[in-house]
Amino acid sequence: MTQPYADINLPGFRLHKKGKVRNVFEVDDKLLIVASDRISAFDFILPSLIPHKGQVLTQLSRFWFDYTSLCCPNHMIAAEVDAFPPALRKYKEILDKRAMLVRKTKVVPIECVVRGYLSGSGLKEYRKTGKVCGIKLPDGLVDSSQLPEPIFTPSTKADVGHDENISFKEMGRIVGEDLAKKIRKVSLDLYNRATLHALSKGIIIADTKFEFGLDGDDLVLIDEIFTPDSSRFWPLATYAPGKGQPSLDKQFVRDYLETTGWDKKSDPPVLPEEIIAKTSEKYIEIYLLLSGKEEL
Repeated sequence: MTQPYADINLPGFRLHKKGKVRNVFEVDDKLLIVASDRISAFDFILPSLIPHKGQVLTQLSRFWFDYTSLCCPNHMIAAEVDAFPPALRKYKEILDKRAMLVRKTKVVPIECVVRGYLSGSGLKEYRKTGKVCGIKLPDGLVDSSQLPEPIFTPSTKADVGHDENISFKEMGRIVGEDLAKKIRKVSLDLYNRATLHALSKGIIIADTKFEFGLDGDDLVLIDEIFTPDSSRFWPLATYAPGKGQPSLDKQFVRDYLETTGWDKKSDPPVLPEEIIAKTSEKYIEIYLLLSGKEEL
């Protein structure tokens, strides 16, 4: 097993941004996104690392960027260390499979969520109001119900704390009506295209989120796409609405934390070794299933 990475430093390269999972470095006029093995839940970075997690996030995003490139251009330039600028290659042991060289863009400050099934915060909101982000849904839906059609439900993009669901109208006020409409269309196109592929592999994509940037006037897909951190993946063979579904994503860790008595305000608990191992297995399993690869 390769060494899990809690943090990544690249002497000689300026740290552009440090997120909950990724460190982003400046490389000339480009960015290098490096995914660590950190895992977050309920807006906290957990003290435990998940082996291979960063590699799965990068390699699965790479697969999907290629697969969806006709739906929307993306920021990926290269995901092989040998294709990076020469000064980065001395860090190959650290960067291998977990780093992606990308274009710089002006980030659109919206989390672009598409839901095909009712779960998570959408389910909570539906139970209170019958709506999700201002979209009226049919009566009688239950936990994990498939929606009549996928819906676009944006939220604010918070660097610290929790993203807040907003209406599409509010999104239009933030980014402009024309751009909001374009992002909604592209997001739904991406979800529909990926859903067909996932179903062919026996996987339901219940919901997912995207981030976009602008390169001049061009809309560009950025960050990660259809990963276990940004999506809910359910096995098709055991799908049954009316209850929570077995997950092949980060929900497994959230579900465990709900059993610990943690108050979600203090420092989060250390994950048991068996939960760490099982989470790593789930991340690798979904990557192999969706990508068709035989190994990470």
